[in-house]
Amino acid sequence: MTFSLLSAAAAHGGGTPAWAMLAYLVAGVFFILALRGLSSPATSRTGNRNGMIGMGIAVATTLVTHDIANIAEILIAVGIGGAIGVVVARRIAMTQMPELVAGFHSLVGLAAVVVGFGAWLDPQSFGIVDGAGQILAVSRIELGLGIAIGAITFSGSVIAFMKLSGRMSGSPIMLPGRHVINLGTLAAILGLIALYTVSPQGAAGEGWMVIAVAVLAFLIGFLLIIPIGGADMPVVVSMLNSYSGWAAAAMGFTLGNTAMIITGALVGSSGAILSYIMCRAMNRSFLSVIAGGFGADAGAGGGAGGAREQRPYKQGSAEDAAYMLEQAEKVIIIPGYGMAVAQAQHALREMADKLKEKGVEVKYAIHPVAGRMPGHMNVLLAEASVPYDEVFELEDINSEFAQCDVAFIIGANDVVNPAAKTDKSSPIFGMPVFDVDKAKQVFFIKRSMGGVGYAGVDNDVFYMNQTVMLLADAKKMVEEIVKSLD
Repeated sequence: MTFSLLSAAAAHGGGTPAWAMLAYLVAGVFFILALRGLSSPATSRTGNRNGMIGMGIAVATTLVTHDIANIAEILIAVGIGGAIGVVVARRIAMTQMPELVAGFHSLVGLAAVVVGFGAWLDPQSFGIVDGAGQILAVSRIELGLGIAIGAITFSGSVIAFMKLSGRMSGSPIMLPGRHVINLGTLAAILGLIALYTVSPQGAAGEGWMVIAVAVLAFLIGFLLIIPIGGADMPVVVSMLNSYSGWAAAAMGFTLGNTAMIITGALVGSSGAILSYIMCRAMNRSFLSVIAGGFGADAGAGGGAGGAREQRPYKQGSAEDAAYMLEQAEKVIIIPGYGMAVAQAQHALREMADKLKEKGVEVKYAIHPVAGRMPGHMNVLLAEASVPYDEVFELEDINSEFAQCDVAFIIGANDVVNPAAKTDKSSPIFGMPVFDVDKAKQVFFIKRSMGGVGYAGVDNDVFYMNQTVMLLADAKKMVEEIVKSLD
């Protein structure tokens, strides 16, 4: 398949030199190795390094084989982009990684739109015209799809960024008749692309067709993401990552660039696979996520939660937690978004180190959709230098809660909610969750009893006999526990 893509791109790109095709193939191999490395925290640094090498080879090969611009102009653009990247990387907090990723996805989508319009306005420079000077039919399809997917990625990522950064409510915004509107808009986009493909070059109305595709695609991006609630954001981030890959692949065909085709296909397929895996982890279908509405009853859930807050619960102190933790033989820590917000990962690792010094076995349990993006908790724990062999996925550790002395929940909520197993009316029913109710003792760090999880439902774990609520900022509470362990 790879070699057929190479041949197609070579013919489409006006005859790329054989050595360049080989260089692109080598770059593709490095990209595959990068994805392989990123599949595990232990090899993620190597994966990043392979990705950088592959991108370096691809960029250098493109610059040598394409007379696309003055080298000085290119270096200036690279310098500006690199400087912005360095500033962002140094200033961004780990808690802001989800919205940063969504923001980067929006830029990929916008780049695809810009390249598509560039090719449409000046097709001769892109080598996508026939003998009569008309844009090739296959190139029109590529242009239309690239612009459409890029525009959807851009506007959808902007909404995801705003939801993740708190600039917009994380609750779903339900529009009346949204499914009909969405399907009608998508049908109009595909119809316009088909009409543009068969229209003669320069025919009346052709210009507005391309513009209409872009406008409708920008619109559908907003409409698709607005009704999706915060609980589905990890899947949305993964899905938008997939979209950005397909947009890049479509533009790769337009530009006749094999590296873009390979890279886009890898990103698109890996993002789609990850979205599918995460949907399975939530016991939800991909279509139900796209349809949106998870957490739509947040107001009702919150109201129910407010009424149930009057149920009796036990509240403890850092000294209580420290005493029980050091008496335990096995402790399982379940981190969530609250840990990320409080930036408590370093204090948490220090607490775990002190417990291990006292002979306590400590493990970390990570839910596939914990946090606001895929692997969010893994990244935070890795930043705090938590050993990789102490971090376990849900399916690998869930059976151990029945044998653990303490389940230590820090900032998680929906992923430990037993309503997912018992309450068929709950919006999270069917989602696999940690069996913390089987632990002998549960410590639950939460800022206050007044809030509920992102899904908008109360949590019976708060009120279990073996649960002690630690109501405080996560970082401050863990730091107090660490002091009490000394």
